[in-house]
Amino acid sequence: MKYKIKKLQEYKNLINISAHWFHLKWNLPVEVYLKSMEKCIENKSNIPQWHITMVNEKIVGGLGVIENDFHDRKELSPNICAVYVEENYRCQGIAGEMLDFACQDMKERGRDTLYL
Repeated sequence: MKYKIKKLQEYKNLINISAHWFHLKWNLPVEVYLKSMEKCIENKSNIPQWHITMVNEKIVGGLGVIENDFHDRKELSPNICAVYVEENYRCQGIAGEMLDFACQDMKERGRDTLYL
């Protein structure tokens, strides 16, 4: 199986489908994801960042890097959030590779520490 991890920042055309995919997995409003993903695309800043894993044209995994994943420890930032791999694609190393990908991306942006 060939899959590709993509930086959503480089694929603006995938924002809507990605936001809906994350919504279905985590039951947060689509608008929450859209707002964060649009910020990722528009301002080219370090945070937020979103990554999706695709097989052909299908999203099979994803995760985000955000300032705070709904906790009170503001000093523990940024946070990896919404890590998910479709059941049929689990136990193949995809989640670990997505985490490595996000860590490397953030390191290139000057952020050496992420919290999960």
